[in-house]
Amino acid sequence: QVQLVESGGGLVQPGGSLRLSCTASGFIVRLYTMGWYRQAPGKQRELVARISSGGFATLVDSVKGRFTISRDNAKNTVYLQMNSLKPEDTAVYYCNDVYGGFSWGQGTQVTVSS
Repeated sequence: QVQLVESGGGLVQPGGSLRLSCTASGFIVRLYTMGWYRQAPGKQRELVARISSGGFATLVDSVKGRFTISRDNAKNTVYLQMNSLKPEDTAVYYCNDVYGGFSWGQGTQVTVSS
């Protein structure tokens, strides 16, 4: 059974950091290009970071230099390290492959506010 479980979100002040985790079951994440998505209230879900099966990472301009995507093959887990957080990073964060091909998890809420 394929399942994606996101965790690590929370409330953080501007400039703070969080590390999100996405643990997969039912498939092997290193065989896919995996992505972190976010959906802010009233906005469409957007892909903000991706990591290829070969480990090559790509990030959208709005998070470059602040976010890092990585993968732990032994734990079948994908991470999103988020530094220098801004209020505009507030959203529910999800992971999936870059086609959104797996069932979506529940996401993890990130709120950046003073």
